Amino acid sequence: MTRTAYDIDLDRNTANHQPLTPLQFLERAAAVFPDHVAVVHGALRRPYRDLYARARRLASALERHGVGRGDTVSVMMANTPAMVEAHYGIPMCKGVLNALNTRLDAAIIAFTLDHAETKVLIVDREFSKVMGEALKLAKAKPFIIDYDDPEYDGPGDRIGAIEYEAFLEGGDPAYAWHMPDDEWDAIALNYTSGTTGDPKGVVYHHRGAYLLAVGNVLSANLGRHPVYLWTLPMFHCNGWCFPWSLSAVAGTHVCLRAVRASAMYDLMSRHGVTHMCGAPIVMSTMLAATDAEKKPLSKTVEFVTAGAPPPAAVLGQMKAAGFAVTHVYGLTEVYGPAVVNEWNGKWDALPDDEQAALKARQGVRYLALEDLDVLDPDTMQPVPADGETMGEVMFRGNVVMKGYLKNKKATDSAFAGGWFHSGDLGVKYPDGYIQLKDRSKDIIISGGENISSIEVEDALFKHPAVAQAAVVAKPDDKWGETPCAFVELKPGASATEAEIIDWCRNLLARFKCPKNVVFTELPKTSTGKIQKFVLRERAKAM
Repeated sequence: MTRTAYDIDLDRNTANHQPLTPLQFLERAAAVFPDHVAVVHGALRRPYRDLYARARRLASALERHGVGRGDTVSVMMANTPAMVEAHYGIPMCKGVLNALNTRLDAAIIAFTLDHAETKVLIVDREFSKVMGEALKLAKAKPFIIDYDDPEYDGPGDRIGAIEYEAFLEGGDPAYAWHMPDDEWDAIALNYTSGTTGDPKGVVYHHRGAYLLAVGNVLSANLGRHPVYLWTLPMFHCNGWCFPWSLSAVAGTHVCLRAVRASAMYDLMSRHGVTHMCGAPIVMSTMLAATDAEKKPLSKTVEFVTAGAPPPAAVLGQMKAAGFAVTHVYGLTEVYGPAVVNEWNGKWDALPDDEQAALKARQGVRYLALEDLDVLDPDTMQPVPADGETMGEVMFRGNVVMKGYLKNKKATDSAFAGGWFHSGDLGVKYPDGYIQLKDRSKDIIISGGENISSIEVEDALFKHPAVAQAAVVAKPDDKWGETPCAFVELKPGASATEAEIIDWCRNLLARFKCPKNVVFTELPKTSTGKIQKFVLRERAKAM
Protein backbone atom coordinates (compact mmCIF):
# COMPACT_ATOMS: atom_id res chain seq x y z
CA MET A 1 0.00 0.00 0.00
CA THR A 2 1.40 3.36 -1.02
CA ARG A 3 1.69 5.81 1.87
CA THR A 4 0.23 9.26 1.32
CA ALA A 5 0.16 12.49 3.31
CA TYR A 6 -2.95 11.14 5.04
CA ASP A 7 -0.88 8.30 6.52
CA ILE A 8 1.82 10.49 8.10
CA ASP A 9 1.55 11.72 11.69
CA LEU A 10 -2.13 10.82 11.76
CA ASP A 11 -1.94 7.72 13.91
CA ARG A 12 -4.60 6.13 16.08
CA ASN A 13 -4.52 7.08 19.75
CA THR A 14 -6.90 6.98 22.70
CA ALA A 15 -8.24 10.42 21.80
CA ASN A 16 -9.40 9.45 18.30
CA HIS A 17 -9.93 5.69 18.42
CA GLN A 18 -11.88 3.56 20.89
CA PRO A 19 -13.16 0.01 20.49
CA LEU A 20 -16.83 -0.24 19.63
CA THR A 21 -18.91 -1.93 22.33
CA PRO A 22 -22.65 -1.86 23.13
CA LEU A 23 -21.80 -1.51 26.83
CA GLN A 24 -21.44 2.23 26.25
CA PHE A 25 -25.12 2.43 25.33
CA LEU A 26 -26.08 1.74 28.96
CA GLU A 27 -23.55 4.23 30.33
CA ARG A 28 -24.96 6.93 28.06
CA ALA A 29 -28.61 6.11 28.81
CA ALA A 30 -27.92 6.29 32.55
CA ALA A 31 -26.16 9.64 32.15
CA VAL A 32 -28.73 11.26 29.86
CA PHE A 33 -31.97 9.63 31.09
CA PRO A 34 -31.18 8.46 34.65
CA ASP A 35 -34.79 8.55 35.81
CA HIS A 36 -36.36 6.97 32.72
CA VAL A 37 -37.77 3.49 33.39
CA ALA A 38 -35.40 0.90 31.99
CA VAL A 39 -36.94 -2.33 33.30
CA VAL A 40 -40.49 -3.35 34.21
CA HIS A 41 -41.17 -6.68 35.91
CA GLY A 42 -44.34 -7.21 37.91
CA ALA A 43 -44.48 -4.30 40.35
CA LEU A 44 -40.82 -3.42 39.71
CA ARG A 45 -39.99 -0.16 37.93
CA ARG A 46 -36.21 0.20 37.65
CA PRO A 47 -34.74 3.42 36.16
CA TYR A 48 -31.60 3.54 34.04
CA ARG A 49 -29.57 4.92 36.95
CA ASP A 50 -30.24 1.73 38.92
CA LEU A 51 -29.84 -0.65 35.96
CA TYR A 52 -26.38 0.80 35.31
CA ALA A 53 -25.42 0.54 38.99
CA ARG A 54 -26.61 -3.07 39.22
CA ALA A 55 -24.74 -4.05 36.06
CA ARG A 56 -21.58 -2.59 37.60
CA ARG A 57 -22.27 -4.42 40.85
CA LEU A 58 -22.52 -7.68 38.91
CA ALA A 59 -19.28 -6.96 37.02
CA SER A 60 -17.48 -6.03 40.22
CA ALA A 61 -18.68 -9.12 42.11
CA LEU A 62 -17.72 -11.39 39.21
CA GLU A 63 -14.26 -9.83 38.99
CA ARG A 64 -13.77 -10.34 42.72
CA HIS A 65 -14.67 -13.97 42.11
CA GLY A 66 -11.91 -14.29 39.54
CA VAL A 67 -13.77 -13.65 36.27
CA GLY A 68 -11.62 -11.87 33.72
CA ARG A 69 -10.92 -11.64 30.00
CA GLY A 70 -12.15 -14.70 28.13
CA ASP A 71 -13.81 -16.39 31.12
CA THR A 72 -17.26 -17.82 30.35
CA VAL A 73 -20.21 -17.01 32.58
CA SER A 74 -23.20 -19.17 31.67
CA VAL A 75 -26.72 -18.10 32.58
CA MET A 76 -29.95 -20.06 32.46
CA MET A 77 -32.77 -17.63 33.08
CA ALA A 78 -36.14 -16.55 31.78
CA ASN A 79 -36.70 -13.03 30.40
CA THR A 80 -36.11 -11.26 33.71
CA PRO A 81 -34.30 -8.15 34.98
CA ALA A 82 -31.27 -10.28 35.90
CA MET A 83 -31.05 -11.50 32.30
CA VAL A 84 -30.91 -7.88 31.09
CA GLU A 85 -28.19 -7.14 33.66
CA ALA A 86 -26.16 -10.15 32.53
CA HIS A 87 -25.85 -8.69 29.04
CA TYR A 88 -23.94 -5.76 30.53
CA GLY A 89 -22.38 -6.90 33.80
CA ILE A 90 -20.62 -9.98 32.46
CA PRO A 91 -18.77 -8.27 29.57
CA MET A 92 -18.10 -5.22 31.80
CA CYS A 93 -15.49 -7.32 33.62
CA LYS A 94 -14.28 -8.74 30.26
CA GLY A 95 -16.15 -12.00 30.74
CA VAL A 96 -18.08 -13.77 27.97
CA LEU A 97 -21.84 -14.21 28.32
CA ASN A 98 -23.20 -17.67 27.47
CA ALA A 99 -27.01 -17.56 27.59
CA LEU A 100 -28.34 -21.12 27.74
CA ASN A 101 -31.51 -22.32 26.03
CA THR A 102 -33.97 -23.04 28.84
CA ARG A 103 -35.60 -25.86 26.88
CA LEU A 104 -32.49 -28.02 26.49
CA ASP A 105 -32.05 -31.43 28.12
CA ALA A 106 -29.42 -32.21 30.74
CA ALA A 107 -27.00 -33.97 28.38
CA ILE A 108 -26.79 -31.03 25.95
CA ILE A 109 -26.46 -28.55 28.83
CA ALA A 110 -23.62 -30.63 30.30
CA PHE A 111 -21.84 -30.68 26.93
CA THR A 112 -22.23 -26.90 26.67
CA LEU A 113 -20.89 -26.20 30.17
CA ASP A 114 -17.84 -28.34 29.47
CA HIS A 115 -17.19 -27.01 25.96
CA ALA A 116 -17.57 -23.40 27.13
CA GLU A 117 -15.39 -24.09 30.19
CA THR A 118 -17.99 -22.31 32.29
CA LYS A 119 -16.41 -20.59 35.32
CA VAL A 120 -19.55 -19.10 36.87
CA LEU A 121 -23.16 -20.22 36.39
CA ILE A 122 -26.30 -18.22 37.21
CA VAL A 123 -29.45 -20.37 37.40
CA ASP A 124 -33.08 -19.32 37.63
CA ARG A 125 -34.80 -21.47 40.27
CA GLU A 126 -37.35 -22.64 37.66
CA PHE A 127 -34.60 -24.51 35.81
CA SER A 128 -32.74 -25.91 38.82
CA LYS A 129 -33.88 -29.51 38.30
CA VAL A 130 -32.52 -29.94 34.76
CA MET A 131 -29.42 -27.94 35.67
CA GLY A 132 -28.80 -30.15 38.67
CA GLU A 133 -28.94 -33.19 36.40
CA ALA A 134 -26.61 -31.52 33.90
CA LEU A 135 -24.05 -30.66 36.57
CA LYS A 136 -23.88 -34.34 37.57
CA LEU A 137 -22.96 -35.19 33.97
CA ALA A 138 -20.57 -32.28 33.38
CA LYS A 139 -16.86 -32.22 34.14
CA ALA A 140 -17.05 -28.45 34.68
CA LYS A 141 -17.50 -27.36 38.28
CA PRO A 142 -18.57 -23.72 38.06
CA PHE A 143 -19.35 -21.41 40.97
CA ILE A 144 -23.18 -21.40 41.06
CA ILE A 145 -25.40 -18.40 41.76
CA ASP A 146 -29.15 -18.90 42.24
CA TYR A 147 -31.62 -16.40 40.83
CA ASP A 148 -34.87 -16.48 42.81
CA ASP A 149 -37.25 -14.28 40.81
CA PRO A 150 -39.97 -12.87 43.11
CA GLU A 151 -42.41 -13.09 40.17
CA TYR A 152 -41.95 -16.89 39.97
CA ASP A 153 -43.92 -19.05 42.39
CA GLY A 154 -43.47 -22.47 40.77
CA PRO A 155 -41.36 -25.49 41.72
CA GLY A 156 -37.57 -25.45 41.90
CA ASP A 157 -34.84 -25.45 44.53
CA ARG A 158 -31.77 -23.35 45.10
CA ILE A 159 -28.70 -25.34 44.06
CA GLY A 160 -25.99 -22.70 44.29
CA ALA A 161 -23.63 -21.21 46.82
CA ILE A 162 -25.35 -17.82 46.98
CA GLU A 163 -28.51 -16.06 45.79
CA TYR A 164 -28.18 -13.44 43.05
CA GLU A 165 -29.18 -10.41 45.14
CA ALA A 166 -26.74 -11.37 47.90
CA PHE A 167 -24.02 -11.82 45.28
CA LEU A 168 -24.69 -8.32 43.93
CA GLU A 169 -24.38 -6.92 47.46
CA GLY A 170 -20.73 -7.91 47.29
CA GLY A 171 -20.20 -5.74 44.21
CA ASP A 172 -19.44 -2.04 43.84
CA PRO A 173 -22.17 0.10 42.17
CA ALA A 174 -19.47 2.62 41.20
CA TYR A 175 -17.17 -0.04 39.74
CA ALA A 176 -14.98 1.31 36.94
CA TRP A 177 -15.98 -1.19 34.30
CA HIS A 178 -13.63 -2.27 31.54
CA MET A 179 -13.84 -1.41 27.89
CA PRO A 180 -12.73 -4.38 25.78
CA ASP A 181 -9.01 -4.42 25.00
CA ASP A 182 -10.04 -4.80 21.37
CA GLU A 183 -13.48 -4.58 19.75
CA TRP A 184 -12.70 -8.04 18.29
CA ASP A 185 -12.77 -9.49 21.83
CA ALA A 186 -15.57 -11.95 22.52
CA ILE A 187 -18.71 -10.58 24.18
CA ALA A 188 -21.04 -13.58 23.92
CA LEU A 189 -21.15 -17.29 23.12
CA ASN A 190 -24.30 -18.83 21.64
CA TYR A 191 -24.75 -22.50 20.81
CA THR A 192 -26.54 -23.76 17.74
CA SER A 193 -29.33 -26.29 18.14
CA GLY A 194 -27.16 -29.34 17.61
CA THR A 195 -29.85 -31.24 15.71
CA THR A 196 -27.26 -32.99 13.55
CA GLY A 197 -24.60 -33.59 16.22
CA ASP A 198 -22.99 -31.68 19.06
CA PRO A 199 -23.93 -27.99 19.19
CA LYS A 200 -21.42 -25.48 17.81
CA GLY A 201 -20.42 -22.48 19.89
CA VAL A 202 -20.91 -19.27 17.90
CA VAL A 203 -18.66 -16.46 19.15
CA TYR A 204 -19.80 -12.81 18.96
CA HIS A 205 -17.45 -9.84 19.31
CA HIS A 206 -18.09 -6.38 20.77
CA ARG A 207 -17.94 -4.68 17.35
CA GLY A 208 -20.56 -6.96 15.83
CA ALA A 209 -22.87 -6.64 18.84
CA TYR A 210 -22.61 -2.83 18.66
CA LEU A 211 -23.34 -2.72 14.93
CA LEU A 212 -26.21 -5.22 14.95
CA ALA A 213 -27.79 -3.39 17.89
CA VAL A 214 -27.70 -0.15 15.89
CA GLY A 215 -29.05 -2.03 12.88
CA ASN A 216 -32.04 -3.07 14.99
CA VAL A 217 -32.71 0.54 15.97
CA LEU A 218 -33.00 1.44 12.29
CA SER A 219 -34.73 -1.63 10.86
CA ALA A 220 -37.22 -2.07 13.70
CA ASN A 221 -38.03 1.66 13.80
CA LEU A 222 -37.31 1.83 17.53
CA GLY A 223 -37.24 5.62 17.74
CA ARG A 224 -36.75 7.32 21.14
CA HIS A 225 -37.96 5.63 24.36
CA PRO A 226 -39.68 2.58 22.84
CA VAL A 227 -41.48 0.17 25.17
CA TYR A 228 -40.38 -3.34 24.28
CA LEU A 229 -42.16 -6.52 25.35
CA TRP A 230 -39.83 -9.49 25.79
CA THR A 231 -41.67 -12.24 23.89
CA LEU A 232 -38.43 -13.34 22.18
CA PRO A 233 -36.16 -15.42 24.48
CA MET A 234 -33.08 -13.45 25.48
CA PHE A 235 -31.07 -16.65 25.17
CA HIS A 236 -31.80 -16.80 21.43
CA CYS A 237 -28.95 -14.93 19.64
CA ASN A 238 -28.81 -12.72 22.75
CA GLY A 239 -32.39 -11.72 22.07
CA TRP A 240 -31.34 -10.68 18.53
CA CYS A 241 -29.11 -8.11 20.29
CA PHE A 242 -32.17 -6.13 21.45
CA PRO A 243 -30.94 -6.08 25.10
CA TRP A 244 -28.25 -3.71 23.80
CA SER A 245 -30.48 -1.92 21.24
CA LEU A 246 -32.90 -0.79 23.94
CA SER A 247 -30.21 1.09 25.85
CA ALA A 248 -29.10 2.87 22.66
CA VAL A 249 -32.51 4.58 22.56
CA ALA A 250 -33.22 4.56 26.31
CA GLY A 251 -36.12 2.17 25.84
CA THR A 252 -38.05 0.20 28.43
CA HIS A 253 -37.66 -3.58 28.82
CA VAL A 254 -41.01 -5.13 29.79
CA CYS A 255 -40.04 -8.57 31.08
CA LEU A 256 -42.15 -11.66 30.45
CA ARG A 257 -41.31 -15.10 31.84
CA ALA A 258 -43.57 -17.10 29.52
CA VAL A 259 -45.42 -16.38 26.27
CA ARG A 260 -49.12 -16.50 27.13
CA ALA A 261 -51.82 -14.58 25.30
CA SER A 262 -53.46 -13.11 28.41
CA ALA A 263 -50.14 -11.93 29.87
CA MET A 264 -49.02 -10.40 26.58
CA TYR A 265 -52.21 -8.42 26.05
CA ASP A 266 -52.27 -7.32 29.67
CA LEU A 267 -48.70 -5.98 29.53
CA MET A 268 -49.20 -4.37 26.12
CA SER A 269 -52.29 -2.55 27.32
CA ARG A 270 -50.94 -1.58 30.74
CA HIS A 271 -47.51 -0.32 29.66
CA GLY A 272 -48.20 1.04 26.18
CA VAL A 273 -45.93 -1.46 24.45
CA THR A 274 -44.65 -0.19 21.10
CA HIS A 275 -42.41 -3.05 19.92
CA MET A 276 -41.99 -6.80 20.21
CA CYS A 277 -40.28 -9.64 18.37
CA GLY A 278 -40.98 -13.32 17.92
CA ALA A 279 -41.41 -16.37 15.76
CA PRO A 280 -44.70 -16.92 13.88
CA ILE A 281 -45.95 -19.01 16.83
CA VAL A 282 -46.14 -15.80 18.91
CA MET A 283 -48.44 -14.27 16.30
CA SER A 284 -50.56 -17.41 16.27
CA THR A 285 -50.83 -17.27 20.07
CA MET A 286 -52.04 -13.68 20.00
CA LEU A 287 -54.49 -14.22 17.18
CA ALA A 288 -55.93 -17.28 18.92
CA ALA A 289 -56.57 -15.32 22.14
CA THR A 290 -60.11 -15.30 23.46
CA ASP A 291 -62.10 -12.09 23.65
CA ALA A 292 -61.65 -12.19 27.44
CA GLU A 293 -57.86 -12.33 27.04
CA LYS A 294 -57.58 -9.53 24.50
CA LYS A 295 -57.11 -5.96 25.69
CA PRO A 296 -57.43 -2.75 23.66
CA LEU A 297 -54.13 -1.38 22.31
CA SER A 298 -53.62 2.37 22.51
CA LYS A 299 -51.22 2.42 19.56
CA THR A 300 -50.01 0.25 16.71
CA VAL A 301 -47.46 -2.29 17.93
CA GLU A 302 -44.42 -2.93 15.70
CA PHE A 303 -43.96 -6.70 15.50
CA VAL A 304 -40.69 -8.04 14.09
CA THR A 305 -40.86 -11.68 13.05
CA ALA A 306 -38.39 -14.15 11.59
CA GLY A 307 -38.60 -17.66 10.22
CA ALA A 308 -41.09 -18.64 7.55
CA PRO A 309 -42.82 -15.59 6.02
CA PRO A 310 -46.28 -15.13 7.50
CA PRO A 311 -49.12 -16.16 5.17
CA ALA A 312 -51.11 -13.28 3.70
CA ALA A 313 -54.13 -14.21 5.82
CA VAL A 314 -52.09 -13.98 9.02
CA LEU A 315 -50.63 -10.60 7.99
CA GLY A 316 -54.16 -9.33 7.40
CA GLN A 317 -55.35 -10.57 10.77
CA MET A 318 -52.36 -9.01 12.54
CA LYS A 319 -53.00 -5.65 10.87
CA ALA A 320 -56.63 -5.77 11.90
CA ALA A 321 -55.59 -6.59 15.48
CA GLY A 322 -53.33 -3.52 15.66
CA PHE A 323 -49.90 -4.87 14.71
CA ALA A 324 -47.51 -3.76 11.96
CA VAL A 325 -45.42 -6.78 10.97
CA THR A 326 -41.83 -6.51 9.72
CA HIS A 327 -40.27 -9.68 8.35
CA VAL A 328 -36.55 -10.27 9.02
CA TYR A 329 -34.13 -13.11 8.37
CA GLY A 330 -30.86 -14.19 9.88
CA LEU A 331 -29.02 -16.93 11.74
CA THR A 332 -27.20 -17.35 15.04
CA GLU A 333 -23.96 -16.87 13.09
CA VAL A 334 -24.96 -13.33 12.05
CA TYR A 335 -26.10 -12.13 15.50
CA GLY A 336 -29.76 -12.82 14.69
CA PRO A 337 -31.54 -10.67 12.07
CA ALA A 338 -29.28 -9.24 9.37
CA VAL A 339 -31.77 -9.11 6.45
CA VAL A 340 -35.03 -7.16 6.45
CA ASN A 341 -37.98 -6.99 4.10
CA GLU A 342 -37.62 -3.25 3.61
CA TRP A 343 -41.05 -2.13 2.49
CA ASN A 344 -41.36 0.27 -0.43
CA GLY A 345 -44.25 2.70 -0.06
CA LYS A 346 -45.21 2.46 -3.74
CA TRP A 347 -46.10 -1.21 -3.18
CA ASP A 348 -49.09 -0.13 -1.06
CA ALA A 349 -51.05 0.52 -4.27
CA LEU A 350 -50.60 -3.06 -5.51
CA PRO A 351 -53.33 -5.71 -5.23
CA ASP A 352 -53.29 -7.77 -2.02
CA ASP A 353 -51.95 -10.91 -3.69
CA GLU A 354 -49.00 -9.00 -5.17
CA GLN A 355 -48.29 -7.36 -1.81
CA ALA A 356 -48.35 -10.79 -0.16
CA ALA A 357 -45.82 -12.09 -2.69
CA LEU A 358 -43.51 -9.15 -1.94
CA LYS A 359 -43.90 -9.62 1.82
CA ALA A 360 -42.93 -13.28 1.47
CA ARG A 361 -39.41 -12.27 0.43
CA GLN A 362 -36.70 -12.13 3.07
CA GLY A 363 -35.48 -8.80 1.70
CA VAL A 364 -32.22 -6.86 1.68
CA ARG A 365 -29.24 -6.56 4.00
CA TYR A 366 -29.28 -4.61 7.24
CA LEU A 367 -27.37 -1.34 7.06
CA ALA A 368 -24.88 -2.97 9.47
CA LEU A 369 -24.15 -5.83 7.04
CA GLU A 370 -21.60 -5.18 4.29
CA ASP A 371 -22.58 -7.84 1.77
CA LEU A 372 -25.41 -10.27 1.05
CA ASP A 373 -25.79 -12.35 -2.08
CA VAL A 374 -27.05 -15.61 -3.56
CA LEU A 375 -24.09 -17.55 -4.93
CA ASP A 376 -23.46 -20.82 -6.67
CA PRO A 377 -21.63 -22.71 -3.88
CA ASP A 378 -19.47 -24.57 -6.38
CA THR A 379 -18.25 -21.59 -8.43
CA MET A 380 -18.83 -18.90 -5.76
CA GLN A 381 -20.32 -16.70 -8.50
CA PRO A 382 -23.61 -14.79 -8.07
CA VAL A 383 -26.66 -16.48 -9.59
CA PRO A 384 -28.71 -14.47 -12.10
CA ALA A 385 -31.09 -11.97 -10.48
CA ASP A 386 -34.11 -13.56 -12.16
CA GLY A 387 -36.12 -14.75 -9.14
CA GLU A 388 -35.79 -18.33 -10.36
CA THR A 389 -32.17 -19.52 -10.35
CA MET A 390 -31.43 -21.04 -6.97
CA GLY A 391 -28.17 -20.67 -5.05
CA GLU A 392 -26.92 -20.47 -1.48
CA VAL A 393 -27.51 -17.33 0.57
CA MET A 394 -24.19 -15.97 1.81
CA PHE A 395 -23.13 -13.15 4.11
CA ARG A 396 -19.99 -11.05 4.48
CA GLY A 397 -19.33 -8.28 6.96
CA ASN A 398 -18.88 -7.06 10.52
CA VAL A 399 -21.99 -8.76 11.89
CA VAL A 400 -20.77 -12.24 10.97
CA MET A 401 -19.50 -14.30 13.91
CA LYS A 402 -15.82 -14.63 14.84
CA GLY A 403 -16.23 -18.35 14.24
CA TYR A 404 -17.09 -21.55 16.08
CA LEU A 405 -15.37 -21.98 19.45
CA LYS A 406 -12.66 -24.67 19.41
CA ASN A 407 -13.89 -25.96 16.03
CA LYS A 408 -11.49 -24.84 13.28
CA LYS A 409 -12.81 -27.37 10.76
CA ALA A 410 -16.39 -26.09 11.02
CA THR A 411 -15.21 -22.46 10.99
CA ASP A 412 -13.10 -22.95 7.87
CA SER A 413 -15.98 -24.71 6.13
CA ALA A 414 -18.46 -21.96 7.05
CA PHE A 415 -16.11 -19.25 5.72
CA ALA A 416 -14.93 -21.05 2.57
CA GLY A 417 -14.31 -18.64 -0.30
CA GLY A 418 -14.40 -15.56 1.92
CA TRP A 419 -18.15 -15.71 2.61
CA PHE A 420 -20.27 -17.13 5.42
CA HIS A 421 -22.26 -20.03 3.99
CA SER A 422 -25.76 -19.99 5.51
CA GLY A 423 -26.88 -23.38 4.22
CA ASP A 424 -30.08 -21.68 3.06
CA LEU A 425 -31.10 -21.91 -0.59
CA GLY A 426 -32.76 -18.96 -2.25
CA VAL A 427 -33.20 -16.76 -5.28
CA LYS A 428 -32.43 -13.11 -6.03
CA TYR A 429 -34.83 -10.75 -7.79
CA PRO A 430 -33.91 -7.93 -10.20
CA ASP A 431 -34.40 -5.37 -7.40
CA GLY A 432 -31.83 -7.19 -5.24
CA TYR A 433 -34.29 -8.66 -2.74
CA ILE A 434 -33.67 -12.28 -1.84
CA GLN A 435 -36.18 -15.01 -1.06
CA LEU A 436 -35.48 -18.29 0.67
CA LYS A 437 -36.60 -21.44 -1.06
CA ASP A 438 -35.29 -23.96 1.46
CA ARG A 439 -32.53 -25.16 3.69
CA SER A 440 -30.13 -27.20 1.62
CA LYS A 441 -31.04 -30.22 3.73
CA ASP A 442 -34.78 -29.57 3.27
CA ILE A 443 -34.88 -29.71 -0.53
CA ILE A 444 -36.86 -32.78 -1.60
CA ILE A 445 -35.50 -34.55 -4.67
CA SER A 446 -38.30 -36.60 -6.18
CA GLY A 447 -37.64 -38.43 -9.44
CA GLY A 448 -34.72 -36.10 -10.10
CA GLU A 449 -36.85 -32.97 -9.63
CA ASN A 450 -36.06 -30.50 -6.85
CA ILE A 451 -39.07 -29.61 -4.70
CA SER A 452 -38.97 -26.69 -2.29
CA SER A 453 -40.64 -27.61 0.99
CA ILE A 454 -41.37 -23.90 1.56
CA GLU A 455 -43.35 -23.72 -1.70
CA VAL A 456 -45.49 -26.70 -0.67
CA GLU A 457 -45.95 -25.25 2.83
CA ASP A 458 -47.13 -21.95 1.33
CA ALA A 459 -49.84 -23.83 -0.53
CA LEU A 460 -50.90 -25.66 2.63
CA PHE A 461 -51.04 -22.41 4.63
CA LYS A 462 -53.62 -21.04 2.20
CA HIS A 463 -56.11 -23.74 3.20
CA PRO A 464 -58.61 -22.16 5.59
CA ALA A 465 -58.37 -25.03 8.11
CA VAL A 466 -54.57 -25.10 8.38
CA ALA A 467 -52.88 -23.35 11.30
CA GLN A 468 -49.34 -24.72 10.90
CA ALA A 469 -47.68 -26.94 8.30
CA ALA A 470 -44.30 -28.52 7.67
CA VAL A 471 -43.20 -30.59 4.69
CA VAL A 472 -40.30 -33.05 4.72
CA ALA A 473 -38.95 -35.78 2.46
CA LYS A 474 -40.35 -39.28 2.88
CA PRO A 475 -38.27 -42.12 1.40
CA ASP A 476 -39.95 -43.69 -1.61
CA ASP A 477 -38.89 -46.83 -3.51
CA LYS A 478 -40.00 -45.45 -6.87
CA TRP A 479 -39.26 -41.73 -6.68
CA GLY A 480 -36.43 -41.69 -4.13
CA GLU A 481 -38.29 -39.13 -2.04
CA THR A 482 -41.77 -37.69 -2.00
CA PRO A 483 -43.21 -34.73 -0.02
CA CYS A 484 -44.86 -35.65 3.26
CA ALA A 485 -46.95 -32.95 4.96
CA PHE A 486 -47.46 -32.63 8.71
CA VAL A 487 -50.42 -30.37 9.39
CA GLU A 488 -51.75 -28.75 12.55
CA LEU A 489 -55.37 -27.63 12.15
CA LYS A 490 -56.97 -24.54 13.59
CA PRO A 491 -59.08 -25.06 16.73
CA GLY A 492 -62.45 -26.49 15.74
CA ALA A 493 -61.44 -26.97 12.09
CA SER A 494 -61.47 -30.26 10.21
CA ALA A 495 -59.98 -31.62 6.99
CA THR A 496 -59.10 -34.95 5.43
CA GLU A 497 -55.89 -36.11 3.78
CA ALA A 498 -57.61 -36.31 0.38
CA GLU A 499 -59.02 -32.81 0.77
CA ILE A 500 -55.60 -31.34 1.58
CA ILE A 501 -53.92 -33.12 -1.34
CA ASP A 502 -56.63 -31.95 -3.75
CA TRP A 503 -56.19 -28.41 -2.45
CA CYS A 504 -52.47 -28.54 -3.24
CA ARG A 505 -53.12 -29.93 -6.73
CA ASN A 506 -55.03 -26.74 -7.54
CA LEU A 507 -52.00 -24.63 -6.59
CA LEU A 508 -48.93 -26.72 -7.44
CA ALA A 509 -47.53 -28.94 -10.13
CA ARG A 510 -48.69 -32.48 -9.46
CA PHE A 511 -45.22 -33.84 -8.62
CA LYS A 512 -44.81 -31.19 -5.91
CA CYS A 513 -47.97 -32.16 -4.03
CA PRO A 514 -47.64 -34.13 -0.80
CA LYS A 515 -48.30 -37.85 -1.17
CA ASN A 516 -49.06 -38.18 2.54
CA VAL A 517 -50.68 -35.82 5.04
CA VAL A 518 -50.36 -36.39 8.79
CA PHE A 519 -52.55 -34.36 11.17
CA THR A 520 -50.66 -33.68 14.37
CA GLU A 521 -49.36 -31.03 16.74
CA LEU A 522 -46.03 -29.91 15.28
CA PRO A 523 -42.90 -30.26 17.43
CA LYS A 524 -41.27 -26.86 18.02
CA THR A 525 -38.13 -25.41 19.53
CA SER A 526 -38.23 -22.97 22.42
CA THR A 527 -38.18 -20.12 19.90
CA GLY A 528 -41.18 -21.49 17.99
CA LYS A 529 -39.34 -22.99 15.03
CA ILE A 530 -40.70 -26.29 13.76
CA GLN A 531 -38.30 -29.18 14.41
CA LYS A 532 -38.12 -30.71 10.97
CA PHE A 533 -35.51 -33.25 12.02
CA VAL A 534 -38.15 -34.83 14.29
CA LEU A 535 -40.61 -34.94 11.40
CA ARG A 536 -38.01 -36.46 9.08
CA GLU A 537 -37.57 -39.34 11.49
CA ARG A 538 -41.33 -39.83 11.69
CA ALA A 539 -41.57 -39.79 7.89
CA LYS A 540 -38.82 -42.40 7.63
CA ALA A 541 -40.61 -44.58 10.17
CA MET A 542 -43.78 -44.43 8.05
